[in-house]
This record gives sequence, structure tokens and C-alpha cells, in this order.
Amino acid sequence: MHLLDRPVWDSLSSHLEPLGLGGALAKRFKRDVNLFASARDDSDEALAALADLVQPGEHVYVLQVPTIVVPPGCVAVKQAMGVQMVATRGLRSEGPFDGIRPLGDADAAEMLALARLTEPGPFLQRTHTMGRFVGVRIDGRLAAMAGERMHLPGYTEVSGVCTHPDFRGHGLARRLSAAVAVGIEDRGERAFLHAWRSNHAAIALYESLGFVLRTEVHVAVLERAAGGPAA
Repeated sequence: MHLLDRPVWDSLSSHLEPLGLGGALAKRFKRDVNLFASARDDSDEALAALADLVQPGEHVYVLQVPTIVVPPGCVAVKQAMGVQMVATRGLRSEGPFDGIRPLGDADAAEMLALARLTEPGPFLQRTHTMGRFVGVRIDGRLAAMAGERMHLPGYTEVSGVCTHPDFRGHGLARRLSAAVAVGIEDRGERAFLHAWRSNHAAIALYESLGFVLRTEVHVAVLERAAGGPAA
């Protein structure tokens, strides 16, 4: 199995381990960092461990290439297909990257507000601590941002790409995606990303940047089944 087939598991088993919870069979991100969780494999023991990480009243996202097996005691409240794409060329030629600035703790509230408005994917109070984030400000407002999410040996995910509706149509998503990917390349790693299979506009944008389809991915949102055992 390729490392990218279970990117959540391999991220939480390597570079992002300090941001996770769980053990040798299943892991999830801390509850203020992100909603993703993963079993090590589809064994009964690993699936049971994954279910134990889901508390009553909350939900987690599972993202992987293999078909998702719903753990006993949980239900899938949403299932969909996405695509996983990898960079095939350097993106430094997409520059210059003037006006793009690092984002950090001081920008966290604005980043969260922008993500809630545009819904680029699960984004919580400390999602920005998963990797390097950059943004563009216009008239003092955070107009657009992009950053890093999953990080596993040799690969880092470009994610959190979003633009405020007031500032769309100026190519900000393209510039920011390229800037993040260049930072990944500078570390000697390969950039990859995910998009919903139905999001043709996003896929076309990433293809124009030199990303190519590696595979489709399964996504499921899991909750505890009514009456299931407490975590």
C-alpha cells in the first residue's frame, strides 16, 4: 500500500504525531486541530479502536483510498468520493509571490472566520498549526489563504485554499496554492492535494498548475450509532 493511500494514518504516525490522539491501531487529530481520524487497517481490532475515538455527539472524517469499512457502533452520516492529485512539476515559475505573507497565531481568528465562510474543508481553531499557512490581505482584510494539512514522509498536502467572495476572480487561489507548493518543494518533498470529485473547477485549476490525478479517494463522516457504547 502506498503511503498516500491512508494519508491521515501516515501523517499521525509521523510528522503530525504530536497533534494526534490514539494508539497503535487507530488515531485521530486533537479535537481543536482537525476532524480527521483513521484506523491502521480494516482489522476488527483497528476498527474497534477507531470507534473508541469517537465520542457521543461528535463526528470524524475518514479519508482513504481503500473502501471505508464503518466500524461497529458507528454510522456513516455522509459518504462521498474525492480525488487525490500530486504535483508533477516545479511551481516556482508561477511567481512572483509578492504580497503573500505568512499567517500564524495572531491571524487564527480571521483564518477560522474565512474558512467557515467558504468551507474549504474541516477547519478548526488550531488547524493552522498543522503546517505553514500563507495569505493575502487587501485593505487590511484577509482576502485569501492556503496552507499545509497532511504531512507524511516525502509528501505534504496543500489545503485550506479559500478566497473571500469579495475578492474572487483575481487569481488569488492559484497564486497561494503555488506558493504553498513551492515551500513544500523547497523542503525536498512532493506536494499533493484532495478535492471533491464533483468540484470540476478546483480540479481544472490544479491541473493547470501541473497536478495530476493519482487516484480517487473515499470520504465518510462517522458518528456514534444511537445507543452505541461510549468512548
